[in-house]
Amino acid sequence: MIKAGITGGIGSGKTTFCKEWEKLGAVVLYADDFAKQLMQEDEELQKKIKQVFGEESYDADGNLNRSFLAREAFQKGRVKELNNLVHPVLWKRADELAQIKEQDGVKVFAKEAAILLSNGRPEDLDYVIIVTADEQERIERTSERDDATGQEIRDRMAQQPDFESLAHLADYVVVNNGSKDELREKAAQILKEIRMVAD
Repeated sequence: MIKAGITGGIGSGKTTFCKEWEKLGAVVLYADDFAKQLMQEDEELQKKIKQVFGEESYDADGNLNRSFLAREAFQKGRVKELNNLVHPVLWKRADELAQIKEQDGVKVFAKEAAILLSNGRPEDLDYVIIVTADEQERIERTSERDDATGQEIRDRMAQQPDFESLAHLADYVVVNNGSKDELREKAAQILKEIRMVAD
């Protein structure tokens, strides 16, 4: 099985890229969604989050108190603390899932994560793809999607890695300044190339 990593900043189009891969038969793990699921379901992780961030991290029904945790992490500069709790569990469980999918006969397994290259290039990946776009394009797309102001989006961008400086870690850098159809074509072409090598 081929393992790929797909990354890029907010509004770059990486979700559209990934959805195309899924349509063509690849399995994509979305790290953010998976992390939220684990924070809700993994009892060991819940315990650690409560120890570090307080009981308020979860409500009386045991549901993740996202607004509280977001305030603690982002407004108080504690993102790294939260990541240090969540990421080891996230990647361990992602690897377990990849093994299951491989046994099921899946040929291409991809991890989609903004944080994919935060500690260099992961050794378990055969390919790394960065999806990028001009800043103005990204701001316009994100403001349409999230109903956020330009400044709010710039603040979020500032929290993310500088993907241009990480381009040397990637096998493909996909520039997405055009239409969604153009991006889908590029996604399909890259998947085709990767599969040809595998066959």
